[in-house]
Amino acid sequence: MADPGGNSGRNSGRNSRARPEDRDHGDDRRALDEEVGRQARRKLRARRRESRSAWFGLGMFGLVGWSVALPTLIGTAIGLWLDERYPGDVSWTLTFLIIGVAVGCLNAWFWVRQESNRE
Repeated sequence: MADPGGNSGRNSGRNSRARPEDRDHGDDRRALDEEVGRQARRKLRARRRESRSAWFGLGMFGLVGWSVALPTLIGTAIGLWLDERYPGDVSWTLTFLIIGVAVGCLNAWFWVRQESNRE
């Protein structure tokens, strides 16, 4: 029997033109698929991270510690050298100690932020 819509058997029972509400459901379906996929990927990453969490945490702790300590020590050494060479009213040691701590904190913040972005 011939289809009045001219489909000749294909997609029988369906209208050949998509209704606007059908298109909206398709967009909703795609958005849902993307969200489910995003959550699945996040879950898989979390499962992979569990196996390395203790050692990874200790390594990150050490990295943050050294990234603060090293600039602080370098700043202190430069300050001591300047105090010895150019004594004056300003304590170069204290000045460069504070600069070293600030640089170290910025460095640690950079590393932690970079690692957080990978997750």
